[in-house]
This record gives sequence, structure tokens and C-alpha cells, in this order.
Amino acid sequence: MLEYIKMKKKTKKLGEIEGIISISGKGVGYVRTKDQKNKDDSIEIDHVFLNTALHGDTVKVLLHPVKTAKAVHGAGPQKTGEVLEVLSRSKAGFAGVLEIEGGVYFLAPSDTRMYTDIIIPKDKLHGAKAGQKVFGRITLWQDPKKTPEGEIMEVLGQPGENDAEMKGIALEKGFTSNFPPQVEKEALALRSLDEAGGKKEEIKKRRDFRQILTFTIDPEDAKDFDDALSFVELPGGRYEIGIHIADVSHYVRPGTELDREANRRGTSVYLVDRTIPMLPEIISNDLCSLNPEEDKLTMSAVFELDMNGKVHHEWFGKTIIHSDKRFSYEEAQKVLDQKGGVYYHELDVLNQIAKKLTKIRFAEGAISLDQDEVKFQLDEKGVPIKVFRKVRGDTNRLIEEFMLLANRKVAELIAKGNDKVFVYRIHDNPNKEKMADLVFFLKKLGYNLPTKNGLVSSGALNDLIKHLEGREERDTIQTAIIRSMAKAVYSTKNIGHYGLAFKYYTHFTSPIRRYPDTVVHRLLELYLSKKHISKDKWHEYETISNYSSQREKEAQEAERASIKYKQVEYMSSRIGEVYNGVITGVTDFGLFVEEKETKCEGLVRLKDLTDDFYLLNEKEMMIVGRKHKKIYRVGDKVKIKVAAANMNKKVIDYVFVK
Repeated sequence: MLEYIKMKKKTKKLGEIEGIISISGKGVGYVRTKDQKNKDDSIEIDHVFLNTALHGDTVKVLLHPVKTAKAVHGAGPQKTGEVLEVLSRSKAGFAGVLEIEGGVYFLAPSDTRMYTDIIIPKDKLHGAKAGQKVFGRITLWQDPKKTPEGEIMEVLGQPGENDAEMKGIALEKGFTSNFPPQVEKEALALRSLDEAGGKKEEIKKRRDFRQILTFTIDPEDAKDFDDALSFVELPGGRYEIGIHIADVSHYVRPGTELDREANRRGTSVYLVDRTIPMLPEIISNDLCSLNPEEDKLTMSAVFELDMNGKVHHEWFGKTIIHSDKRFSYEEAQKVLDQKGGVYYHELDVLNQIAKKLTKIRFAEGAISLDQDEVKFQLDEKGVPIKVFRKVRGDTNRLIEEFMLLANRKVAELIAKGNDKVFVYRIHDNPNKEKMADLVFFLKKLGYNLPTKNGLVSSGALNDLIKHLEGREERDTIQTAIIRSMAKAVYSTKNIGHYGLAFKYYTHFTSPIRRYPDTVVHRLLELYLSKKHISKDKWHEYETISNYSSQREKEAQEAERASIKYKQVEYMSSRIGEVYNGVITGVTDFGLFVEEKETKCEGLVRLKDLTDDFYLLNEKEMMIVGRKHKKIYRVGDKVKIKVAAANMNKKVIDYVFVK
């Protein structure tokens, strides 16, 4: 094993803590442990004490005596420390540009929080040339006073090329479009088995829905279809609604290379211009995808519902379906809007029931956390020529509501037995300190929200969000609300889902793109067969839950990085143009401003505000001019001009205009 990754945990002594380190753009580290609830309890690590620790690494830290620590903003002494040991690395490698100076090659990472270059010996270039965009890894770094050594793993292309940049973003988070040969081989074998009659034998064991009206509703550009709805009108004003999910677990079996690779990836990744799938295309786009006019194996949750959204009967099990129609969201929405067209009656009934389910959810305490997303129109070279907000219509919410119903009811079914291990999707209550910060922030914007036991009620938050509809500060406030919340994760220990107000919740509906859903299918099938998992195996499912949560986070980071890159690229060809924006954040070096239409966020640097000397008031989230007392605060509407766009650092510079 390489010396760089040869790390082992040592006994923790008094005055030592373990945690994950965050590195600022200035090269200073901050470490927080799981036990630390207060953000001010983070341990500051000066650059000279990082001891090779990089952003996201798990580290062991020695605390310095408090008396040696400096005071920060009058808030008492800042705790400081030094990294004793890096326990585990967060990144497999770094994308960047290969450069040469004085005959020495080095990789200059694109990640602004990577504070050192990586020396590349000539015999580790593997064909890479200076000036190319590459992906490399560190192979040796024991002395923090020296520059790390590494090797080039892949030449990505030229800096600024769409394919090179997107590949680099994905690889840094451990995702690649290429599958190992053995995985592809197993996928081909599964298709051959189906074609040889394997599916026909399997169909005999399943509940047959092929003669029942069934359709899918997905994005226009979707390549795989996880879920379908079936519809039967029953006597007495009731309806049998089937939520049919691709039966990935039938094909992807434990112990296979296919399963190990799906587990390793954890999730599909959706970058601006591509999908990096969790499963090979033979599985995701062919065998498992619920394509129209094809018999498909599914796992289903079938409900008898009335028009008020009340469930009168439920059934779960393995099924076979035949989708009659593939709707796009836009196509289905057009049918609803025109009040006519193919399957209008069925779509209308489903939409009415979905609205009732939504109303019930919010009445029971769910919080509206939907945020606008941006979409890019790219030219043939992948360059963004248009940025616009995605429009969510009734059909988006219709599908979402029935998927929520299936996820909740599957979790409730399993939770009835206390001796069953399961993979839940949980969402903890907000941290009271973060909630207090949110209340203070909102008060400064003129919104007073009452608290009870340190928390704002979901009803009060929903009322505020509804009140903000159409207002400039809506997105800023909704982002602040989301940041005050805990992150939803996977766990075998159920604590409920705060945001959805569900006592039991899981992910059952997307096994093509989420590994935990495949595991949920396996467990559901097992329990429906009256079988059990011995308690000495339960820890395996907690390991899967923790790892899947981490992979989900890394996928989200890659997706956000690709969006940010394209936003910067879009603005790079619009230098000098003027836009309307809103201030979304304040720091001691500048103001973050989001352009209204494209949501392209950039920085107005304090050094560019020449009319006064501005000071940061962090508590009130504003800057104040020392002489003229002019104030800029979060939520303010401003007019901005694009001053610069740095593609490598993914930063847009704005300046204010009158």
C-alpha cells in the first residue's frame, strides 16, 4: 500500500479530538466533532499546523491551551489546535492543469481549497503534457514542509473543454462513466438470460398488471424510467392506484460484481451535460427501464384510494407491467391544462388526489422546501447559450406525491415489526442554534417568527414561504431556511423525517439510480416471504446506510460544481453586461450576489466599493460604510455588472452599478 494512504488510528488521549477538517480559501483549517453543537466550538488550525491534512479529511487534533488562543470579534478565545494525524482521506485525486517550471512537472489543482501543488516525477506523467487538463493522485506526502508527490491517472483534455472539465469534476468525487469489464460482462449475461426465456419463467410468479392502464411521467430528456402508475376505477368513487418500481433487485444480486460496483457508486450523478449512471446502460436503460410497450418486472405498492386521499387498502409485492404510454412532464401538463387529450380523465383524477395528499402532508407539519433549479441550453461544444429556471407544474408534484406515498407506506409496513432491520430515510429536527440564527436573520429582514422550545413551527415557516411568493428575497430566505435544517440521510435507526412530517419513511422508488432503494427492495421481498435477517448481520445495513449517505453528498457536490462551472462559463462571454441581482451573503472580503434570472452567483469585492470603507457586521449579515453609514445587507436588491469570470476557480466578479 502507498505510504500516502497508510494510515491507522491510534489511541486517543486527553486533549485530543477527532473530526472532519474544512479548509478555507485562505488555507486555514476548522475542525468540528460530531458532539459539538455550537459552531463557535470549532477548532481553528493554522496553516503551519495542518500536517498534510486536506479539506474533508478525518483528522486527529491536539488542542492548544486556551490561554494561548486569540480572541475573535470579542466573542471569547478561539479554540486552536494542530493536526496530529490524518485518519482518512476524503478525495481519491485532484483535477487540474499540468504545468512545468525549471524542468519540474507539477499538477496545479483546480480545487481552490487545495493549498499545495503536486510534484509529478517524469516517470509518473503517463503520457501527459504540460498545459493539459489532467487527473492525478498523491502517492507520497509524509513531510508537511515538502510538496507532495503524485502521478497522473488520466489525461482529460485541454483546459476549458467541456468534456475535460465535466470529467474532472466527476473524478474528483470518485465517479466515472466507465464500468469494469466484469460488470459489463455480467450485465450482458443477464440480458441474454432474459432473451433465452428467463423472464417468461419469472412472470408466472408475479401479480400481472399488463392488462391494466399504466403509464410513466418523466423529464423530456430522461433515458431510464424507474417508476410507473397504473389506474383502475372502482365502484363507490374509489380508485386502485399502483406505484410500480423497476425491479432492479431481480437482476442485481448480492455477491456479484454488478452489485459491488453499484454499492461502490451508491448513486447516479447528474451533471449539467451528462448522467453518470450507477448501473450499466444494459440494466438502467434496457432491462430495468419501464419503457413503453414492453413487459417489465416491477416491485409495486398498490393502494385503494378515495378522492380525499384516504388509503382504504394496500398491497405490496412483485409484479409484471406493460406501460401503455411514456409521458414527459410537459406533455402530461398540456393534457391537464387543455382539459382534454390522451388519458385526461386518469391524469385529472390522479392530480386531484395528489393535491389532497399534499394538503394532508402540510396539515400534519410538512415544510415546503422546494427550490427553483436552473437548466442550461448548450451548443454542440457544450457551451451554455441560455440559462433558465426549471418550471415545476402539477405533473411534477403529482408524481412526487405518489412516490412519497409509496415510500412512506413501505416504511410503515416494515416498521410494524420491531425485530426487523431496515434502511430508513431520516431527517432530524433542526439544530436550535441554527434555528436561532435563522430567526435573527429573518427579524432583520422584517419577519418576526415565534419559537417554541427553540424551534419555529412548520406552519409558521410555510406561511412565510407562501407570503414570499413572487418577492425578490424569496430564494434567499428559502435558502436560509434550508441551511438551518439538518441533512436527510440513510440509517437503520429510525427517528422519522422532520421535513416531510412522516414518522416512518424510506427510499423505495428509484433503485435504478440509488443503491439504498435496491437494498430496500431486497428487504421488502424478504419480509413479505416471512423471512428474517439475523441480528449479527444488522451492522452491514448500517454500513451501507452511512456509505450511501456519503456518496449522495459527493454526488450533490459534483452536480453543484458542474452547475457553478457552467454559470461562470455563461457569464464569461457577458463581461460588461448589467443585470438585476439580490445579495445572498456577506463576508469580510465581499458580498455574494445572485443574478435574478439565471441564479448565477458572483462576488462584489469590498476593494471595489470605492465610495467608503466598509466594515462587516456578521451578526446582522450586512456591511456598513464607516463614513457615510451606507448599508448593504442580505436580501437587498442591487444592480450589477459582470466584471470578470475565472473559469478555473469557478468565480464570477460583479461590481455595483447605479
